[in-house]
Amino acid sequence: MNLNRNSAVRSTLRFAPGLALAIALSALATAVSAQAPSTLRVVSLGGSTTETVFALGAEGLLVGVDQSSIYPAAAEALPDVGYYRTLGTEGILSLAPDLVLAAEGSGPPAVLAQLRAAGVTVVAVPGGEHPRAAIDKVRIVAAALGRASDGEVLEASIQADLERLAAMPLPSGVAPRALFVWGRGGQTMQVAGSATGAQAMLELAGAANAIQGFEGYRPLTPEAVVAAAPEVIVIDADLLDSLGGVAGLASDPALAVTPAVQAGRVVPIDVLGFLGFGPRTAELAIDLRRALAER
Repeated sequence: MNLNRNSAVRSTLRFAPGLALAIALSALATAVSAQAPSTLRVVSLGGSTTETVFALGAEGLLVGVDQSSIYPAAAEALPDVGYYRTLGTEGILSLAPDLVLAAEGSGPPAVLAQLRAAGVTVVAVPGGEHPRAAIDKVRIVAAALGRASDGEVLEASIQADLERLAAMPLPSGVAPRALFVWGRGGQTMQVAGSATGAQAMLELAGAANAIQGFEGYRPLTPEAVVAAAPEVIVIDADLLDSLGGVAGLASDPALAVTPAVQAGRVVPIDVLGFLGFGPRTAELAIDLRRALAER
């Protein structure tokens, strides 16, 4: 399969929503119609991209993945081409791929250009930090793999989960203030502010971000943690384990006085899935909504 010789595909596979996405899908569908997708050798870059390949039932086509592709567990058994943002050309070409599915941010750009020059098709998989991004990924990946019908089934499943989530009320009817913690360094917690994927997921699940004073992910001082007074703490499960679980959080003077820790309202999550906006987006948001209801 040699899509990169199709100029229409090359010109439309960019990270753009709406019409550009529709044009890209049309070009891909035309290009793959005369090919034999079952013989493809595929390298997937980006955890949510790889999840999408597996969710489409196309994992048998994969010959390599990047280091962020750790879900499902079977992905970790595949050859590793390095981290998707700091790739090398030779490692990927050694796997003789026909197709590279490149998550937004994959690179450096020179490496992707070298892959194209070597005759490898490179399909840009759109990013985005909103539920719609998961569906856009499914459409692009399914089209690139020649599995449009499987993509439609998966898209319908994601949409059904989103609708089920929207119908799930919070017991109190009020969105609890949640602190999203994804790291810790010294005496500070690395937390999510506004304009982040974490905030988008918190809101999708029915919580409100307790941090509104800045955008992006930043360290938060103990004083700021106390001032935020979160009612729920949503935290990377691996980080929570490393800190000694909820008891470990309670040993931190700042966290110990928060309503969240005092009430035991601590929710561990799979941070890569939670922030990946891939096929599990709605499912993980439903899990968080249920956790909020149980506490």
